Amino acid sequence: MYQAIGSAAFLIVAGVFWRLFRPFGSDPDQMRQALTSLVYGFLLPALVLLVLWRAPLGMEAVRLAFISASCILAGLALSWFWFRRQGAGRKVLGTVLLAAGWGNFTYLGLPVLEGALGPWARAVAIQFDLFAATPLLLSLGIVLASRYGTGEVPVGMLRELLMVPPIWAALAGVALNYLQVPMGEWLEQLLEMLAAGVVPLMLFATGLALRWVAGWRERLAFVLPVVTIRLLLVPLLVLLLAVGLGLDRDLRTAVVLEAAMPSMVLGLVICDRFGLDTSLYAEIVVISTAVAALTLPLWFLLLS
Repeated sequence: MYQAIGSAAFLIVAGVFWRLFRPFGSDPDQMRQALTSLVYGFLLPALVLLVLWRAPLGMEAVRLAFISASCILAGLALSWFWFRRQGAGRKVLGTVLLAAGWGNFTYLGLPVLEGALGPWARAVAIQFDLFAATPLLLSLGIVLASRYGTGEVPVGMLRELLMVPPIWAALAGVALNYLQVPMGEWLEQLLEMLAAGVVPLMLFATGLALRWVAGWRERLAFVLPVVTIRLLLVPLLVLLLAVGLGLDRDLRTAVVLEAAMPSMVLGLVICDRFGLDTSLYAEIVVISTAVAALTLPLWFLLLS
């Protein structure tokens, strides 16, 4: 676990330093967009197809989807209850709901779970994200962002969901799995080669996305409760749920670690699109990612 966190931290910090010093005159935002497009549209679908084609599916997949949805709804409920009582404005409320509800389940969760628990845990991270988190983000998340931001009525949410390449890869992987279609050796080698680039590029792109914005002291009153909810309270609720559902120790560890991931980087794009507080969201991402380097090993130690 500690080696996995250390390796992930190294790649994220490398991305941060690349953003700060811009070697070779490169533009960090353009580089991040290029890397994320490559991963999201090409490499990650290959990994999703490979993993779900070979993973044991059944009631375990249903339970993972239920736990993932519960994780997100718990983060939304806790943050809404806290910040409504504090009288937070509409833009702030929309921002903290996104940050507390959705974690960095794939871009950080996948490498951490694989490094800590082994290759089998890749399937947990992928199912946790694609079977519940991503559909909820592109439906409920967009509705919340539009309601508390620009107020625009979101249209074409189903179309947006169908435009996600990993979703199609997941559907194909599940279908091929249930039909017991054999995977040829040449195809397996090809998918393994493509999948090998996902983790380092995702982590490096995460570092490129982290940015610090002036005025952070004034925003700490909003940042710290979100970090507490995202990294401590939500994983605790997921742990209780996992115990109640009777998950074995390894799977229970995997879902709790997934629930303990820092806020997703993709939320920066949604905040920009719907006029939410992007500076606040950026600060939440930076601080929650830094604090997660401490809380994730603690959760792992507790669950072990």
